[in-house]
Amino acid sequence: MTQFPPPANRAIAKLVIAGGFGVGKTTAIGSVSDITPLRTEEVLTTQSTATDSLHGIEDKTTTTVACDYGRVGWDDPDPVELYLFGTPGQPRFWSFWHDLCEGALGAVVLADTRRLESSFPAADFFEQRRLPFVIAINRFPGTETRTLPEIREAFDVDEQVPLMFCDARNADSVAGVLLTLVQHITRITSAHSTLLDA
Repeated sequence: MTQFPPPANRAIAKLVIAGGFGVGKTTAIGSVSDITPLRTEEVLTTQSTATDSLHGIEDKTTTTVACDYGRVGWDDPDPVELYLFGTPGQPRFWSFWHDLCEGALGAVVLADTRRLESSFPAADFFEQRRLPFVIAINRFPGTETRTLPEIREAFDVDEQVPLMFCDARNADSVAGVLLTLVQHITRITSAHSTLLDA
């Protein structure tokens, strides 16, 4: 993959991709990034079995221990360069989330229907920080089908929070999630500006 600086005419935004352990954060950043992503993955060992539940993700062999980083840009509808930071999913690494979110304009909460509850803390975290976020349900092959209203009820989030299905392996699908987030941030910012001007 070619490494290049972002075009000077693009606005820059930092976004965070969070969620439970093994929901596809590293995959999502890798599929959409215009640059070779930075990854801080380590091999899972038997020593971590007491702290890291592999229920539903028994084939997982690596884990993010600090963060993932990627970058993606587009010129339409508006020129923007997105800096993507993926959080580690295990609770023992959640202390990194505060630092990774510093300066972020918004976040994606990635979830897996096999273990929705593993991504609840991410949604709670962003709600408490009042950071705009969207929830994207990564469709793993052969997983249980749940409707978006059922998922919204499980997350107990406001109707204004965008909720959608995605495939973390597909660049267009992930780009669609990111575009939805950027539009959501823009709506919230515009509404806030209107209130301040009133």
